[in-house]
Amino acid sequence: MKTKLFITGSSGFIGFHVAKRYLDKGFKVYGFDSMNNYYDVKLKRSRLNILKKYKNFSFTKGNLENQKKLNSSINKFKPSIIIHLAAQAGVRYSIKNPKIYLNSNIIGTFNVIECAKKLKIRHLIIGSSSSVYGANKKFPFQEIDKTDRQISFYAATKKSTENIAHSYSSLWKIPITVLRFFTVYGPWGRPDMAYFKFTKNILRGKKIDVYNKGKMYRDYTYIDDIVDGIVKLTNKIPKLNSSKKYKNDSISHIAPIRTLNIGNTKKVLLSDFISAIEKSLNKKAVKRFLPMQKGDVYSTLSDSSLLRRITGYNPKTKYKDGIKKFLNWYLDYYS
Repeated sequence: MKTKLFITGSSGFIGFHVAKRYLDKGFKVYGFDSMNNYYDVKLKRSRLNILKKYKNFSFTKGNLENQKKLNSSINKFKPSIIIHLAAQAGVRYSIKNPKIYLNSNIIGTFNVIECAKKLKIRHLIIGSSSSVYGANKKFPFQEIDKTDRQISFYAATKKSTENIAHSYSSLWKIPITVLRFFTVYGPWGRPDMAYFKFTKNILRGKKIDVYNKGKMYRDYTYIDDIVDGIVKLTNKIPKLNSSKKYKNDSISHIAPIRTLNIGNTKKVLLSDFISAIEKSLNKKAVKRFLPMQKGDVYSTLSDSSLLRRITGYNPKTKYKDGIKKFLNWYLDYYS
């Protein structure tokens, strides 16, 4: 009998791709998503409609804060693995609407962990973010680096959920993996992301906002590489760090929990990323240069060697190829 997976945020960008990959492999998947209007709900419905074509897919629309509905859905399905990817995303939005992040990211994640505890889940995977590293100047970011100075409320909520997960794993011996995602992009992506906005405005002949004159670096990670990492990790159940093989504080010595970076492990200059979009579209962007935004960082770069040692994770997609794949999808979807 194949593993049953409960995926929160199944109509979101990463959640959709993870759910689809497992459904393609013949697994039973239960999706849970609020379908909120933070960005175009039509895009979320399009993703959901694709998943609904699979006979092994079930779905409930609901907020993570609604503990009764979440409990009911999980108890009915009885999964052995939960992949928790639902969250209120966006750094800028968190500055104006912090309470939404408090409710969705912290209370919502607490409710998921509580369910995992009661059901004695075999493995709980929780999505976090590279933003927890804040304005760290040591590169590449390693899981053992200090993460106590976040510069956005979004990042602070993500770090809070990591701490809650560690305490619960320690108290109740819940096997948990926390994944810190690095700037995920690709087909079916989020319209609030910069590359999505660039594409939309370039095609319409409108100005694109370029912060810090494009002198920022990001570790852009293509969605298929992210999914590969998650799938390879699912059955690698975390244990107490009694092994000399992984001398890393992100694998706990007191609880079956680990924190792992998942990125492309290469940094790309923002202006080069924009140039690649321009070249693929064969159209120049009209740029409006603006100063750095509140809560933003100058650079991110992942050290994903620990994930590689555990799973063989090996991101293969170069950013120029990833951009072409995204643009092919974009032009088809919005045609």
